[in-house]
Amino acid sequence: MALVNEHFLKLPNNYLFADIAKKVNAFKVSHPKASVISLGIGDVTQPLCPAVIEAMHKAVDEMANKETFRGYGPEQGYQFLREAIVKNDFLPRGIHLDPSEIFVNDGAKSDTGNIQELVRWDNSIGVTDPIYPVYIDSNVMIGRAGVVEDGKWSNVVYMPCTAENNFTPQLPDKRVDIIYLCYPNNPTGTVITKEELRKWVNYAIKNDTLIFYDAAYEAYIQDPDIPHSIYEIKGARKVAIEFHSYSKTAGFTGIRCGYTVVPKELTAATLGGQRVDLNHLWYRRQCTKFNGTSYVSQCAAAAIYTPEGKQQVKATIDYYMDNAKLMYRTLTELGLEVYGGRNAPYLWVKTPDGMGSWKFFEQMLYEAHVVCTPGVGFGPAGEGYIRLTAFGEKEDCLEAMERLKKWLK
Repeated sequence: MALVNEHFLKLPNNYLFADIAKKVNAFKVSHPKASVISLGIGDVTQPLCPAVIEAMHKAVDEMANKETFRGYGPEQGYQFLREAIVKNDFLPRGIHLDPSEIFVNDGAKSDTGNIQELVRWDNSIGVTDPIYPVYIDSNVMIGRAGVVEDGKWSNVVYMPCTAENNFTPQLPDKRVDIIYLCYPNNPTGTVITKEELRKWVNYAIKNDTLIFYDAAYEAYIQDPDIPHSIYEIKGARKVAIEFHSYSKTAGFTGIRCGYTVVPKELTAATLGGQRVDLNHLWYRRQCTKFNGTSYVSQCAAAAIYTPEGKQQVKATIDYYMDNAKLMYRTLTELGLEVYGGRNAPYLWVKTPDGMGSWKFFEQMLYEAHVVCTPGVGFGPAGEGYIRLTAFGEKEDCLEAMERLKKWLK
């Protein structure tokens, strides 16, 4: 008989956002006349920019013509997009990459989950807490996380990010094989300085540690001193894989496109001590399990690097960050402790009077008809916080803040 992968049975019954959707739908059924505003799920609301739409139309027309039709594309991505990525996302920051180090994907979520296939199941992992759930869940599925004990996975090293340490995680006091970092951070919306990031790169070099660095929200950074890429730090090419996404940068949540950077200097060891090139290994994996991102999606992504595309994408990012400023200002005026929202589209809000995250979520939903994300869903250190997103319509953000004013007062 076929035996199930029992590690899947260790996972929570539902993904965090599926639980939220279930609770919100139950509320809507019992309160059909209520107008619910969602500031919980990190999905975008603004349409694709004109440059992207034009590129997609052109690509679709090409697919309708025998002379320009394309079938399977390169598993690693079309050269025109990989060259545009190197030229626009890295060279201006003094980072020299080769297009062969870029792997175009169907969204950063896929690769942040799949990348752990490159390393043995018995590697130790360290995560910031709170954390994007995919990092841990994907490791649970392969058997690397252990079992849940008092809300924590037994084989995971948790590095709390709290108000007390200014949401900057402390280096582990022991060696860890793999470290997950996400900056600007989801869910807290906080960022990391070059000085702090340099500590992590130095730790990785000293301990032969592999860093998985999620830079999905780097386009939202406003402070010129905050790093957009871990490769701005000397030595990072030897220890880090970096993930990028067009989902929130250019509204591609429904288009699906992003990319992963695997430098050629990056290696990992076999039990016998042999060093293995991870760039080649990831390429081999992609050729086996991935048929490449669609040509239409890659043409759309390339369009954001045109002069018109850059201007239009920036306007959309500014729209969301204006929402974040409004929300930050309103919530702080209400006396709440608010973090993030300045270099990221997320706000991390401390619940008043020590109220639990899920209880505050339910009260906000039932009494103000506004949806948030309970912080504890991102890890133990998230208890007592909620996450709000700035991706809504401006009118909805304004209305939500008015509701919260009345409710909290």
